[in-house]
Amino acid sequence: MNYDKVASTVSRISIFGAVALIVLGLVEGAANMFGYTVIHEAHKPSHLIELGAALTVIVIALLLRQIRDQHKSG
Repeated sequence: MNYDKVASTVSRISIFGAVALIVLGLVEGAANMFGYTVIHEAHKPSHLIELGAALTVIVIALLLRQIRDQHKSG
């Protein structure tokens, strides 16, 4: 596998994980408003959203690197 395929795979997995964490954080926050919990207080909803945002930043960095490499090569 070359770098482009690995970066693309990591980018796709990371963005999927980021979206899943953000959605889980929003669902957990909504459930907490009604007195329920989805993940049994393992993490605060805000921390899940922060983790999702951190993964999103990593994906953006990977995409910018791919754009830079494509721009350099042609």
